Amino acid sequence: MKKWFFLFVVLLLLGYGVFQQKAEVSLLYPSNKPNQAQEVSSQVKNQTIKVAKDQVYQGNLILVNKVYPLHQQGVKSDVIKLSQHKELVKGYGLYDNNIQLSKSVVQAFQKLVGAADKDKVRNFSITSGYRGLKEQEKLYEEMGSDYALPAGYSEHNLGLSLDIGSTLMEMNQAPEGKWLNQNAWKYGFILRYPKDQTAITGIQYEPWHYRYVGLPHSAIMQKQHLVLEQYLDYVKKEKSVTFQVDGEKYEISYYPVSNNTTIKVPANRRYEISGNNMDGVIVTVYP
Repeated sequence: MKKWFFLFVVLLLLGYGVFQQKAEVSLLYPSNKPNQAQEVSSQVKNQTIKVAKDQVYQGNLILVNKVYPLHQQGVKSDVIKLSQHKELVKGYGLYDNNIQLSKSVVQAFQKLVGAADKDKVRNFSITSGYRGLKEQEKLYEEMGSDYALPAGYSEHNLGLSLDIGSTLMEMNQAPEGKWLNQNAWKYGFILRYPKDQTAITGIQYEPWHYRYVGLPHSAIMQKQHLVLEQYLDYVKKEKSVTFQVDGEKYEISYYPVSNNTTIKVPANRRYEISGNNMDGVIVTVYP
C-alpha cells in the first residue's frame, strides 16, 4: 500500500513539473494564434460615412505653400492668445504677449518642453505663432517676398506652426535646436523647412519653424526624411500605410474626394480625418 502511495506522489509531482514547464514556456514564447474571444475583439468593424468637399481643406495635414493657399475653414478653431493662459506657458518663454496658437498644439508643445527639461535642455521660447491674414499681409509688405509669404500662403495663417527660439543663441547652434532635430517628431512636430529640401519646399532653411502634424505622420517623415509635400505624395501613391511607433500600430489611408464621397472608417476604434488641401483626405486609425 505504501509502495502504491509513493508511486502516486511521484507521478503527481512529475505532472506538476511538466505543467510548470509548459507555463513558463508559454510566458517566454506566447502563442501567435489568439483564442476565439481575442479574435472577435480584435476584428475591426467598419462604418460608411459621407465626406464633404470642405473636409479636403481642413485638418492637421493640410498643405499650405506658394501653390496651395489656405481656405478659411482650414484655420484651427481653438486658436488662443498664450499670454492669457498662464497654465499653458510653463517651461518656455514668449517673445511677446500677442502670440497666438492652437490650444491643442500648445499642449503638445508643453509635453515636448517637459521631455527636453529632463535632458537638461531648458531655454525655449516661442517667437511667433498664428497670424491673421491682415497681420500676414502687413509682414509681407514690410519684409518682402524673400522673407515672408503673402496672406493665405503662409503656414502661420493655420495655427499649426510656430517659430521656436533659444534664449541662449541662434537655433542652428543652440542645444534647443539640436534637441528638436532629434526629438520633435516624438511629439508630433516636424522641421518644416530643412536645409537640404529647399528645392521642394520652395522656402529657405528655417531651423526655427516647426509644424504640428501629429503621430504617426511625424514619425514616418522623420524615418524616411520626407517634407510634408513628399509625405502627402507618398500616402496618396501608397493609398494605405501601416506603421508602428513604440510597438503601437497605426493605419493610414488616402481617399480622393469629389462632391459626393463616402469612405469606410472603423466603428470601434479612434480615427481622425484630415484633408490634404489638394484633392483628398487622409484617415488615420489609432491603436
